[in-house]
Amino acid sequence: NHIELLNEIEIAANRLNRQVENILNMSRLESGMLKPKMDWTDMNELINSAIQKLFSSNQRFIFQNNNNLPLFKLDSGLTAEIIYNLLHNAVQYTAANTSIEVDVKHEVENCVITVSDNGNGFPIEEIALVFDKFYRLPHTKTGGSGLGLSIVKGFAEAQNGMVKLENNKSGGAIFTIEIPAETSYLNSLKNE
Repeated sequence: NHIELLNEIEIAANRLNRQVENILNMSRLESGMLKPKMDWTDMNELINSAIQKLFSSNQRFIFQNNNNLPLFKLDSGLTAEIIYNLLHNAVQYTAANTSIEVDVKHEVENCVITVSDNGNGFPIEEIALVFDKFYRLPHTKTGGSGLGLSIVKGFAEAQNGMVKLENNKSGGAIFTIEIPAETSYLNSLKNE
């Protein structure tokens, strides 16, 4: 039927689009052409918009807007890609009805973003490899490029940040991104 066919085409086109975007991003990273453009960023907005893009998936997203967050001075485009790639990755590799939780905090001089899920986590021996370019976990479904997490790492490092992955004691995986960022609380902007 026509509608199913159109749906399939749309899914394939979106996937191709992601792949091309990821390959372009990777080449920008590797050529050193990536110069972060720092600007005041509302992290609540960035995270909500990434979740919105993946809303049709079968996982449950958990994110509480944190109204006490300052604005962070970072590259909002790169940071949006980091969050989207982490969420997209979690959606790809966890079963339907898995909960994917996003949290963002201001710690010392850093913007700290965590994306955690209650899926199966990562085999210990794979944790060191997942950020390598084109690396994909054994026995995973086809369709990914193996670039998502290496872009997460590259985009975090381009902003002098870092990423780490660990398994959650209660099951699932936790990705933590830390990006050093100036902050501004809205009321301090008003008082200037």
